[in-house]
Amino acid sequence: MRNNYKVAAAAIGILFATQAAAEVILYEHDGFQGRTFNAERNTQDLQRNGFNDRASSVVVLGNQSWEVCEHANYGGTCRILRPGRYPSLNAMGMNDAVSSVRAVQVNARYDESRYAPPPPYPVYDSRRRRDERTYEANVTSARAVYGQPEQRCWVDRQQVEQRNDPNVGGAVVGAILGGVLGHQVGSGRGNDVATALGAVAGGVAGANVNRGSSGHTQDVRRCENVPTSGRVDYWDVTYNFKGQEHRIQTANPPGPVVMVNSKGEPRT
Repeated sequence: MRNNYKVAAAAIGILFATQAAAEVILYEHDGFQGRTFNAERNTQDLQRNGFNDRASSVVVLGNQSWEVCEHANYGGTCRILRPGRYPSLNAMGMNDAVSSVRAVQVNARYDESRYAPPPPYPVYDSRRRRDERTYEANVTSARAVYGQPEQRCWVDRQQVEQRNDPNVGGAVVGAILGGVLGHQVGSGRGNDVATALGAVAGGVAGANVNRGSSGHTQDVRRCENVPTSGRVDYWDVTYNFKGQEHRIQTANPPGPVVMVNSKGEPRT
């Protein structure tokens, strides 16, 4: 790794404070929150460790994949997790449904259907290497970073003017509002499709609003962006080591110092 570590750790993954021997870490809640269980070896029954059906997010360290299974003794539905950070197991149907975990041989080959979707985030392995000397680096700034604003929508009732023909203006407004709604309910690459479908549906609804008699109202959907509920996504941290500024991202607020190696790379 380069001596110059100015590139944020987000480029290679958020820094996690982990025990040196841990290979897979199970978290009680989404977003790597709550109690944890560190597995260094195959664990065929998490009930014995007080963590049965409790995992909601996972971090897999190193270059080895791990298999998480629904039942003890690696039974039921199982998913292979590649190294990385999984902020939620809900999408793969494993939320609060992990009872056993085991390491997967590095060179083993399995059908792709057994693998979970690739982790959305990589992970930076900050564990101290064998016989590696560490030093204290002063933290110069720490900034909490929150998630994207949420969209809140409501419906206003508005008076419309008399018109006996299909309302072309209404069709345009409906298409725009439908587009916003489609974008809101979509996710990932589906946004474009949802937006297009929403725009078409909205256009049809708008065209039918003012057909017929006069003197009635129509519902207009309005939206605005509002701040999130206050949950911190990560901490953007800057520290100084040997006159060089370094920047990392951490899952938890840092203390006054960060432990680093001789190159200024963070260690825990």
